[in-house]
Amino acid sequence: MSPIIKVRDVRTVFKGKVVHNGLNLSINEGEIYGLLGPSGCGKTTLLREMVLLQKFHSGHIEVLSHSLKEIRHKNAQILRQNWGVLFQAGALFSSLSLAENIALPLKEYTDLSDKMIDEIVEFKINIVGLQSRDAHLYPSEISGGMKKKAALARALAMDPKLLFLDEPTSGLDPISAREFDALILKLRSLLRLTIVMVSHDLQSIYDTLDRVAVIDNKKIAYEGTLSQVTSSESEFIQTFFGKNNE
Repeated sequence: MSPIIKVRDVRTVFKGKVVHNGLNLSINEGEIYGLLGPSGCGKTTLLREMVLLQKFHSGHIEVLSHSLKEIRHKNAQILRQNWGVLFQAGALFSSLSLAENIALPLKEYTDLSDKMIDEIVEFKINIVGLQSRDAHLYPSEISGGMKKKAALARALAMDPKLLFLDEPTSGLDPISAREFDALILKLRSLLRLTIVMVSHDLQSIYDTLDRVAVIDNKKIAYEGTLSQVTSSESEFIQTFFGKNNE
């Protein structure tokens, strides 16, 4: 199986500080892949590099057979239509209703009629577990869990092949977090998504991820299934996954 995302020898430097120093990983089509590691190790930075929000110093990142290092603006715009991003805080526009937030990429990237866009928005609202009546609410009027679902609906607006999630259960109570995990699994199967997720939530990690990459000391220290990674006798891995506390 050919990887849908390839990261090779990626080096990232901020103002002289090395964040990544030769990252290598591969993400296969259809899997839920986790970027894990301690705070400050560069997980979200790597995710941002994958979605063209941040540049890397050297190395190569290939997404859907496109090299991001040499990509032209026109091709980058086309590529962006093939992925959706759920940011940690949702990043909904506060001045727009939920329906308007979800419709935004459709208005920006397509020539669909308003009627068709309205139908797509209603479908996306329902598929993430919101009610049709929620469409006209504003971000300030809804709970944190609803904000996450609305932001997820927006990320899915263009029927992407790839979905990037940055700490999707952050800020949610345990029940809402587990419901969100179940939603992610359902959407992966229903929409045939490949999902890349940054997470600190151990329960979410065990419940949703097929394979993981653990970043430590500026490199991918471990990559594989959870059982493969957690079977390591490394003190770092045992501590990270809470094995020493069992």
